[in-house]
Amino acid sequence: MRSIFPRRKSGRRTGGQKWSFVDQINRNIAVGLDFDTFTLAFARRMTAYKRPELLFQDSARLVDIAEKSGDIQIIYAGKAHPNDQQGKDIIRHLHQIKEALKGRLRIVYLENYSINLARSLVAGVDLWLNTPQPPLEASGTSGMKAAINGVPSLSGLDGWWVEGCIEGVTGWAISQDQGLEELDRRAMDAQSLYSKLETTIIPMFYNEQDRYAEVMRSAIALNGSFFNTERMLNQYVAKAYFK
Repeated sequence: MRSIFPRRKSGRRTGGQKWSFVDQINRNIAVGLDFDTFTLAFARRMTAYKRPELLFQDSARLVDIAEKSGDIQIIYAGKAHPNDQQGKDIIRHLHQIKEALKGRLRIVYLENYSINLARSLVAGVDLWLNTPQPPLEASGTSGMKAAINGVPSLSGLDGWWVEGCIEGVTGWAISQDQGLEELDRRAMDAQSLYSKLETTIIPMFYNEQDRYAEVMRSAIALNGSFFNTERMLNQYVAKAYFK
Protein backbone atom coordinates (compact mmCIF):
# COMPACT_ATOMS: atom_id res chain seq x y z
CA MET A 1 0.00 0.00 0.00
CA ARG A 2 1.38 3.38 -0.98
CA SER A 3 1.34 5.97 1.74
CA ILE A 4 0.35 9.61 1.50
CA PHE A 5 3.69 10.28 3.17
CA PRO A 6 7.14 8.90 2.23
CA ARG A 7 9.02 6.69 4.67
CA ARG A 8 12.43 7.27 6.15
CA LYS A 9 15.05 4.56 5.80
CA SER A 10 14.29 3.61 9.39
CA GLY A 11 10.75 2.76 8.30
CA ARG A 12 9.19 5.75 10.02
CA ARG A 13 7.20 8.13 7.89
CA THR A 14 8.22 11.75 7.42
CA GLY A 15 4.69 13.15 7.53
CA GLY A 16 5.56 16.78 8.15
CA GLN A 17 2.90 18.40 10.29
CA LYS A 18 1.27 15.15 11.37
CA TRP A 19 4.59 13.70 12.45
CA SER A 20 5.39 16.87 14.44
CA PHE A 21 1.95 16.94 16.04
CA VAL A 22 1.93 13.29 17.08
CA ASP A 23 5.50 13.54 18.37
CA GLN A 24 4.64 16.66 20.36
CA ILE A 25 1.60 15.04 21.99
CA ASN A 26 3.46 11.85 22.83
CA ARG A 27 6.35 13.78 24.39
CA ASN A 28 4.04 15.98 26.45
CA ILE A 29 1.52 13.46 27.76
CA ALA A 30 2.82 10.02 26.70
CA VAL A 31 -0.44 8.70 25.30
CA GLY A 32 1.13 6.51 22.62
CA LEU A 33 -0.43 8.05 19.52
CA ASP A 34 0.63 6.32 16.33
CA PHE A 35 1.64 8.26 13.26
CA ASP A 36 0.24 5.75 10.77
CA THR A 37 -3.22 5.59 12.40
CA PHE A 38 -6.23 7.48 11.07
CA THR A 39 -6.57 10.51 13.36
CA LEU A 40 -9.83 12.40 13.81
CA ALA A 41 -10.14 15.65 15.73
CA PHE A 42 -12.95 17.59 17.37
CA ALA A 43 -11.64 20.88 18.76
CA ARG A 44 -13.79 23.93 19.54
CA ARG A 45 -15.69 25.60 22.35
CA MET A 46 -17.48 22.93 24.32
CA THR A 47 -21.16 23.79 24.39
CA ALA A 48 -24.37 21.84 23.91
CA TYR A 49 -25.38 22.99 20.42
CA LYS A 50 -22.06 21.82 18.97
CA ARG A 51 -22.96 18.28 20.15
CA PRO A 52 -19.42 17.14 21.07
CA GLU A 53 -20.72 13.77 22.28
CA LEU A 54 -22.46 12.83 19.03
CA LEU A 55 -19.48 10.70 17.97
CA PHE A 56 -20.18 8.45 20.97
CA GLN A 57 -23.95 8.20 20.50
CA ASP A 58 -23.42 4.49 19.83
CA SER A 59 -20.01 3.67 21.28
CA ALA A 60 -20.33 -0.03 20.48
CA ARG A 61 -20.83 0.81 16.80
CA LEU A 62 -17.79 3.10 16.84
CA VAL A 63 -15.62 0.39 18.41
CA ASP A 64 -16.85 -2.09 15.82
CA ILE A 65 -15.92 0.31 13.00
CA ALA A 66 -12.42 0.69 14.43
CA GLU A 67 -12.01 -3.08 14.62
CA LYS A 68 -13.35 -3.84 11.14
CA SER A 69 -12.62 -0.81 8.96
CA GLY A 70 -9.34 0.39 10.45
CA ASP A 71 -7.86 1.71 13.66
CA ILE A 72 -8.94 5.19 14.82
CA GLN A 73 -7.32 7.78 17.07
CA ILE A 74 -9.72 10.41 18.41
CA ILE A 75 -8.51 13.76 19.70
CA TYR A 76 -10.67 16.25 21.58
CA ALA A 77 -9.74 19.74 22.70
CA GLY A 78 -11.64 22.81 23.78
CA LYS A 79 -12.86 24.78 26.76
CA ALA A 80 -16.31 25.69 28.01
CA HIS A 81 -17.28 29.26 28.81
CA PRO A 82 -16.85 29.84 32.57
CA ASN A 83 -20.61 30.41 32.92
CA ASP A 84 -21.63 27.45 30.76
CA GLN A 85 -22.27 24.69 33.29
CA GLN A 86 -23.67 22.38 30.61
CA GLY A 87 -20.48 22.79 28.60
CA LYS A 88 -18.40 21.88 31.65
CA ASP A 89 -20.58 18.80 32.19
CA ILE A 90 -19.96 17.77 28.58
CA ILE A 91 -16.20 17.89 29.15
CA ARG A 92 -16.58 15.72 32.26
CA HIS A 93 -18.73 13.27 30.32
CA LEU A 94 -16.17 13.05 27.51
CA HIS A 95 -13.50 12.17 30.07
CA GLN A 96 -15.80 9.46 31.44
CA ILE A 97 -16.32 8.07 27.94
CA LYS A 98 -12.56 8.09 27.37
CA GLU A 99 -12.01 6.02 30.51
CA ALA A 100 -14.88 3.64 29.72
CA LEU A 101 -13.48 2.91 26.24
CA LYS A 102 -9.84 2.58 27.31
CA GLY A 103 -8.26 -0.43 25.62
CA ARG A 104 -10.86 -0.42 22.84
CA LEU A 105 -10.50 3.09 21.40
CA ARG A 106 -7.60 5.49 21.72
CA ILE A 107 -9.13 8.80 22.85
CA VAL A 108 -7.18 11.85 23.98
CA TYR A 109 -8.55 15.05 25.51
CA LEU A 110 -5.93 17.78 25.22
CA GLU A 111 -6.00 20.34 28.03
CA ASN A 112 -5.26 24.06 27.92
CA TYR A 113 -6.62 24.65 24.44
CA SER A 114 -4.81 27.63 22.93
CA ILE A 115 -4.01 29.27 19.61
CA ASN A 116 -0.74 27.34 19.36
CA LEU A 117 -2.45 24.02 20.07
CA ALA A 118 -5.20 24.83 17.57
CA ARG A 119 -2.55 25.62 14.96
CA SER A 120 -0.97 22.19 15.45
CA LEU A 121 -4.33 20.41 15.40
CA VAL A 122 -5.67 21.91 12.17
CA ALA A 123 -2.43 20.92 10.43
CA GLY A 124 -1.65 17.60 12.09
CA VAL A 125 -4.74 15.39 11.89
CA ASP A 126 -6.41 13.45 9.07
CA LEU A 127 -10.05 14.51 9.46
CA TRP A 128 -11.81 17.48 11.05
CA LEU A 129 -15.13 16.64 12.71
CA ASN A 130 -17.92 19.15 13.26
CA THR A 131 -21.35 18.11 14.52
CA PRO A 132 -23.44 21.24 15.19
CA GLN A 133 -27.18 21.21 15.66
CA PRO A 134 -28.58 23.08 12.64
CA PRO A 135 -29.21 25.94 12.17
CA LEU A 136 -27.12 27.14 15.13
CA GLU A 137 -23.61 27.10 13.62
CA ALA A 138 -22.71 30.71 12.76
CA SER A 139 -19.76 29.82 10.53
CA GLY A 140 -17.33 27.14 11.69
CA THR A 141 -13.99 28.77 10.97
CA SER A 142 -11.89 25.93 12.40
CA GLY A 143 -12.93 23.79 9.42
CA MET A 144 -11.73 26.53 7.07
CA LYS A 145 -8.36 26.60 8.81
CA ALA A 146 -8.14 22.81 8.59
CA ALA A 147 -8.91 22.95 4.85
CA ILE A 148 -6.07 25.41 4.22
CA ASN A 149 -3.78 22.82 5.83
CA GLY A 150 -5.13 20.00 3.65
CA VAL A 151 -7.37 18.45 6.30
CA PRO A 152 -10.84 17.60 4.96
CA SER A 153 -13.97 17.88 7.08
CA LEU A 154 -16.77 15.54 8.04
CA SER A 155 -19.49 17.93 9.13
CA GLY A 156 -23.18 18.56 9.32
CA LEU A 157 -24.48 20.87 6.61
CA ASP A 158 -24.54 24.05 8.63
CA GLY A 159 -22.48 27.22 8.69
CA TRP A 160 -19.78 27.45 6.04
CA TRP A 161 -19.99 23.74 5.17
CA VAL A 162 -23.25 24.31 3.30
CA GLU A 163 -21.12 26.12 0.71
CA GLY A 164 -17.81 24.34 1.27
CA CYS A 165 -18.82 20.70 1.05
CA ILE A 166 -18.41 19.03 -2.30
CA GLU A 167 -19.17 15.45 -1.32
CA GLY A 168 -16.15 13.20 -1.71
CA VAL A 169 -14.11 16.06 -3.18
CA THR A 170 -13.42 18.53 -0.35
CA GLY A 171 -14.77 16.29 2.42
CA TRP A 172 -18.02 14.67 3.49
CA ALA A 173 -21.40 15.70 4.89
CA ILE A 174 -23.34 14.23 7.77
CA SER A 175 -26.82 13.93 6.32
CA GLN A 176 -29.56 15.52 8.37
CA ASP A 177 -33.34 15.40 8.44
CA GLN A 178 -34.74 18.65 9.79
CA GLY A 179 -38.25 17.18 10.05
CA LEU A 180 -37.40 14.87 12.95
CA GLU A 181 -37.71 15.54 16.66
CA GLU A 182 -34.42 16.41 18.36
CA LEU A 183 -33.67 12.96 19.82
CA ASP A 184 -34.58 11.18 16.58
CA ARG A 185 -32.52 13.67 14.55
CA ARG A 186 -29.54 13.16 16.84
CA ALA A 187 -29.73 9.38 16.38
CA MET A 188 -30.08 9.78 12.60
CA ASP A 189 -27.12 12.15 12.43
CA ALA A 190 -24.97 9.76 14.45
CA GLN A 191 -25.80 6.85 12.15
CA SER A 192 -24.91 8.97 9.12
CA LEU A 193 -21.61 9.90 10.76
CA TYR A 194 -20.81 6.24 11.45
CA SER A 195 -21.77 5.20 7.93
CA LYS A 196 -19.45 7.77 6.33
CA LEU A 197 -16.56 6.69 8.54
CA GLU A 198 -17.18 2.97 8.07
CA THR A 199 -17.93 2.72 4.36
CA THR A 200 -16.09 5.65 2.82
CA ILE A 201 -13.56 7.66 4.81
CA ILE A 202 -11.58 5.08 6.78
CA PRO A 203 -11.38 2.52 3.93
CA MET A 204 -10.17 5.29 1.61
CA PHE A 205 -7.53 6.42 4.11
CA TYR A 206 -6.08 2.94 4.53
CA ASN A 207 -6.69 1.35 1.13
CA GLU A 208 -6.82 4.20 -1.41
CA GLN A 209 -4.35 6.70 -0.12
CA ASP A 210 -3.91 8.38 -3.49
CA ARG A 211 -7.65 9.18 -3.45
CA TYR A 212 -7.45 10.45 0.11
CA ALA A 213 -4.51 12.64 -0.83
CA GLU A 214 -6.59 14.05 -3.70
CA VAL A 215 -9.35 15.03 -1.24
CA MET A 216 -6.69 16.74 0.87
CA ARG A 217 -5.41 18.68 -2.14
CA SER A 218 -8.96 19.64 -3.15
CA ALA A 219 -9.62 20.97 0.36
CA ILE A 220 -6.70 23.36 -0.16
CA ALA A 221 -7.43 24.21 -3.79
CA LEU A 222 -11.20 24.69 -3.51
CA ASN A 223 -12.01 25.47 0.12
CA GLY A 224 -8.74 27.14 1.08
CA SER A 225 -8.71 29.42 -1.94
CA PHE A 226 -12.33 30.57 -1.51
CA PHE A 227 -12.99 30.77 2.24
CA ASN A 228 -10.44 33.39 3.22
CA THR A 229 -10.21 36.86 4.76
CA GLU A 230 -9.91 38.63 1.42
CA ARG A 231 -13.21 37.20 0.20
CA MET A 232 -14.88 38.02 3.53
CA LEU A 233 -13.77 41.65 3.51
CA ASN A 234 -14.73 42.12 -0.13
CA GLN A 235 -18.22 40.78 0.58
CA TYR A 236 -18.66 43.01 3.63
CA VAL A 237 -17.58 46.06 1.64
CA ALA A 238 -19.68 45.26 -1.43
CA LYS A 239 -22.81 43.87 0.22
CA ALA A 240 -22.98 45.56 3.62
CA TYR A 241 -21.05 48.82 3.93
CA PHE A 242 -21.61 50.31 0.47
CA LYS A 243 -24.77 48.60 -0.66
